[in-house]
Amino acid sequence: MSRGGVVVARALAKDVRVEATPATGTPTPAAPPGTAPDDRSVGRRLARLTTEVLAPSVLVTVMPLVIAARATGSLGGLLRWGGAALFFCAVVPIGVIVYGVRRGWLTDRHIGDHTQRLRPLGLGLTSVAVGIALLAAFDPPRLLFALMVATLVNGAAVTAVNHWWKLSVHVATAAGSVIILILVFGAALHALWPLVAAVAWSRVRLRDHTLAQVIAGATVGVPLTAVTFLALT
Repeated sequence: MSRGGVVVARALAKDVRVEATPATGTPTPAAPPGTAPDDRSVGRRLARLTTEVLAPSVLVTVMPLVIAARATGSLGGLLRWGGAALFFCAVVPIGVIVYGVRRGWLTDRHIGDHTQRLRPLGLGLTSVAVGIALLAAFDPPRLLFALMVATLVNGAAVTAVNHWWKLSVHVATAAGSVIILILVFGAALHALWPLVAAVAWSRVRLRDHTLAQVIAGATVGVPLTAVTFLALT
């Protein structure tokens, strides 16, 4: 091979990159030079935005307030009951994750490494269980109480599966939230299902999950949440 050919070969070799797929650990070659990097960048940015806006931490913060407002119909009820549910279902669980990230025993706030999920998710579920026990003593609004129990049941199932396999918590939470909104506000909110599909797409696009893992998230989240919620309302 000529000297020029050797230089070209070395340059091409430097351009080949291999990145690990977080969901499977299987090496995946990066796109060859000149294959629409702008499209890939836009796609990843959109996926990241979707993942952040519809993250479990966002949904568990919003849902208690929405359901409390519906159940009580008053600002006082929203602040009293919604605030209590928010503390146990969102503030404490999210605080545990933030603390874990800052202390270094969690890789990131989405807990991308499923082997790290048992401890923080378990502590979060303990907080929800304590909240349920305390609120039960004060005759809480039925819809809000059902939401908290459904959150606990769905979360426990997802946590158990994640001990062995990286089922998507994002999709399970999004799907569970949508089915509760449909049950509370009516069939018109079936229009929200594309948001669940968007979350699933974003998790696969970011290579945080496989297609099977996001499908499993919806498969677990919808029936468990619906059955639990309906049983209590």
